[in-house]
Amino acid sequence: MWEEAREYALPPERIDSPLAGRPYNLRHACITRWLNAGVPIAAVARRVGNSPEVIHRRYHGCIDGHEEAANAKIAKALEEEGDTS
Repeated sequence: MWEEAREYALPPERIDSPLAGRPYNLRHACITRWLNAGVPIAAVARRVGNSPEVIHRRYHGCIDGHEEAANAKIAKALEEEGDTS
């Protein structure tokens, strides 16, 4: 059934590609997109029915730019508190 649905859901040039090769791939793509959009791990876990630990362990390598964003928040908080050392 999934193979037939691909013909309706994907553009012709993508039907034979590995894109969404299995329905489960759609779940991975969704989780990755939410994490990269900045949705907290706990919220993603709740929505997909996993624990935050499972989400963190499985998807930690796909979260782009979050380290820099966290560092910027920490630096801003320290500056606001007058601690610039």
